[in-house]
Amino acid sequence: MTLAGFHANDSHFTARRIAAIRAKLERGETVYLAGLGLPGTHNSGVALVEVTQAHGPRLIVNNEEERFSGDKHTTRYPRGALDALRVTLQAMGRDIGDIDASLTSWDYPDLLGTLVRSVVEELPDGLKLLRTKNSVSFDARSFEQMTRMPKLLRKQFGLAARVPLLMMPHHDNHAWFSFAASPFDDSTEPVAIAVLDGTGDQGSISLYVAERGEMRRLYCNDSVFDSLGAFYSVISSTQGGWTWLSSEGRYMGAAAWGDMDRKTNPYYARLREVLDFGANGEVRLNRAMGNWYCDPFERPYKQALIDLLGEPLKPDQLWNPDAVLRVEDIAHRPDTQDRLDKAAATQLVFEDAMIHIVDHLLRTTGAHRLVLTGGIALNALGNMRLLQHFNEAWFARAQGRKANLHLWVPPTPGDPGVTIGAAWMFAHLIGAPRGEPMNHAFFCGDAPAPNDIAAALQATDIAFEPIGDISTPEGRDAVADLMAFMVAQSGIIALYQGAAETGPRALGHRSILANPCDAATRERLNERVKYREAIRPLAPMATLEAAQEYFDLLEGASDADYNAYNYMVLTAQSKPHAREKIPAVIHADGTGRIQIVRAQDDPLTYAYLQALGRHIGVELSVNTSFNVAGPIAQTPQQAVETLRRSAGLDVVLMVASDGTVTAAWHGGTRDSGRFTDWLSRWRLSRG
Repeated sequence: MTLAGFHANDSHFTARRIAAIRAKLERGETVYLAGLGLPGTHNSGVALVEVTQAHGPRLIVNNEEERFSGDKHTTRYPRGALDALRVTLQAMGRDIGDIDASLTSWDYPDLLGTLVRSVVEELPDGLKLLRTKNSVSFDARSFEQMTRMPKLLRKQFGLAARVPLLMMPHHDNHAWFSFAASPFDDSTEPVAIAVLDGTGDQGSISLYVAERGEMRRLYCNDSVFDSLGAFYSVISSTQGGWTWLSSEGRYMGAAAWGDMDRKTNPYYARLREVLDFGANGEVRLNRAMGNWYCDPFERPYKQALIDLLGEPLKPDQLWNPDAVLRVEDIAHRPDTQDRLDKAAATQLVFEDAMIHIVDHLLRTTGAHRLVLTGGIALNALGNMRLLQHFNEAWFARAQGRKANLHLWVPPTPGDPGVTIGAAWMFAHLIGAPRGEPMNHAFFCGDAPAPNDIAAALQATDIAFEPIGDISTPEGRDAVADLMAFMVAQSGIIALYQGAAETGPRALGHRSILANPCDAATRERLNERVKYREAIRPLAPMATLEAAQEYFDLLEGASDADYNAYNYMVLTAQSKPHAREKIPAVIHADGTGRIQIVRAQDDPLTYAYLQALGRHIGVELSVNTSFNVAGPIAQTPQQAVETLRRSAGLDVVLMVASDGTVTAAWHGGTRDSGRFTDWLSRWRLSRG
């Protein structure tokens, strides 16, 4: 790897680079770091972080390649993300040559060693793993490209020499960024950090503690198979009918329709035997039931698990309408309720495992604050269960004090976040201070330029018209009021503004918005706009006041003014009157995956929510990502194409970098007349 241009974080080469960049930082100069998600593993991309001695690291962009290529969870070379990075640098008066260090989000020799060790430890069954060439999250052909990355970067940017890459450990990247960006101060009490993942360089579970600005790793399970991520991905895919990385969120949503009572669920007790809950918080796969340690796709179950759940769906059966789990089949397909109970049992066992691990971590560290990260932390329901379980009674028993768990999860806990983490970790190594906590997630790419929006619209049959300018408070409030007026008429609109969100959740910059008070919204949006299963819930975005009115915001998520609810990574239980008032955003189990919007972070979306308060009586909206069966729309061309593909989407409001707003809607024979009628009536109402 050294000969290919890769350098371990404890190598002599890296030590010299750290010393040189540290000296630059100490001279008061600004340092630029690039974190790279390389080809071969899922979610390739690049992050740019600016570092100063005075303020520490600051995230400039985190470009996810899937947004530019249109290939969700892509394992390909991140060419589009890198090109966009260069545009950002040039707008700052910089270029690729100004990047002081390029960091990888994996330590590849460690990863390779772990994979080889895993095969050897599982002999003879482990030999079957050698037949696995590709999966949704791993591509052997792209992995070969990874080894040529220093040369590919030189060629793409016309550099004089290949780019040396410094390798940062995967779980350390997850842990350091997630802690550093959290609202937790570690100067007085320790902060516990749990990285629960599909897999990392050395294992799939890593536990840390941060104290007085330093982080120590306490534990790694040294296994890629004793993984909560693998457990959930295998079961949700082979029982739900979707592929890995698409199945997990859907299956979590399905669980709400199943029996979520541990005492009565017919599958829970036996399914719990798939995982061995050992001493010191260890969780291991029961290899007498689960077979994914040697054959994760073709034969992931052993006979005992087949006897419990039935034969697993094969890879060629996935995405088949007859195999996909659909709640609308409950009335006429006799096995649907049974399948939903399996989903509920899977979620319950998963929550048990999370609690088992965190229980040991909190007892060991004496902490009452927890940063949770890794792909597992996207299970918003499980996150809420942690807050509910580790209550005052638990702390009285376990730590002998009055406290409850305080939890924070970053907006990018999965692998799109380790590009940021690699740069953040390196900033720590060169002596930079921790940096500011995270308040929003609008870091993917740059705001669309007016001419780019115009070019995308003029090249299609889409109708469009300039409707306002948000560069002034008056103009912003007018556009927000028009948005609320349309949504109050049960319109479904999309908002495309600024830099996109980094991470899997649309949070107001690439969002589809609708009326939460209309009970028909969910069915209409899922069926005619997103073309997806009715099993999928819709999320509420709200002002803090509205969130507090309709949901029980837990004290354990209250740090920094309930910052933990900013990113749709944590569900909240609705209050009794919520289902009647805002039925579209209350899931079958009475929860909502909530997002609180702040005026200082997103002025237009906040103004829209305030306008909804005037029009429908609640400062709360349906919010779902602006996409149709693919990544969230990134470019103006993708935004227009998403509108064309979505029959039920009434209008897209496209906000340019100068504040001008253009409305785009279906033209010609596809024009329903709804938008032009609303616009005319709204203008009349304002005199």
